[in-house]
Amino acid sequence: MFTGIVEEIGIVRETSRDRLVFEAHKVLEGLKVGDSIAVNGVCLTVVSLENHSFSVNVMPETLRCTNLGRLHYGDQVNLERALVLGGRLGGHLVLGHVDDTGEVMDVTSEEAAHIMRISAPAKLMPYMVDKGFVAVDGVSLTIVGLDDFSFVVSLVAYTMEHTALGRKRPGDIINLEIDIIAKYVENLKERRRQILDFEFLKEYGFIGGTDAG
Repeated sequence: MFTGIVEEIGIVRETSRDRLVFEAHKVLEGLKVGDSIAVNGVCLTVVSLENHSFSVNVMPETLRCTNLGRLHYGDQVNLERALVLGGRLGGHLVLGHVDDTGEVMDVTSEEAAHIMRISAPAKLMPYMVDKGFVAVDGVSLTIVGLDDFSFVVSLVAYTMEHTALGRKRPGDIINLEIDIIAKYVENLKERRRQILDFEFLKEYGFIGGTDAG
């Protein structure tokens, strides 16, 4: 589990069909083979470590469903080590299980802030809430506006300088993970609706056949 607070910008050093290698420094402290690490918000397992880099294996499904398959040598990525139990939760609960990808539509400036509008698949929009959480390439952000097909986030100077989002431009593809609490609430509502509509009504005789006499 992660918090969406990026620790370091890593650099892509190698790419292949099933392996990625990233140059890093800070996140290597205490990192071990077998540990989980979020790369652009995707939870991956460290399979090897060098002095200034680490490597991960990636499955075809991961490459298809995230922007990791678009990475090239020299690209920048957001890195975060897994949350330590008892540590500060500065962002929100991020699992590293990307729900889908979106596309940067526009980036504008408003005084010291940078306003980014991102298109999202229709299936994710019901989970987007004004002032709610969303993870964008693994960065915990607050939604400040939305419509039927996109949402808006405001990036402060620190986020622009210390994550790879500061280099994003219109047309770039980014990873999206919606708030896990929203998904749990939706699932609970659906299950309650099914129980009320079918099992409950049938059990108490509100629906069902009648005996022929």
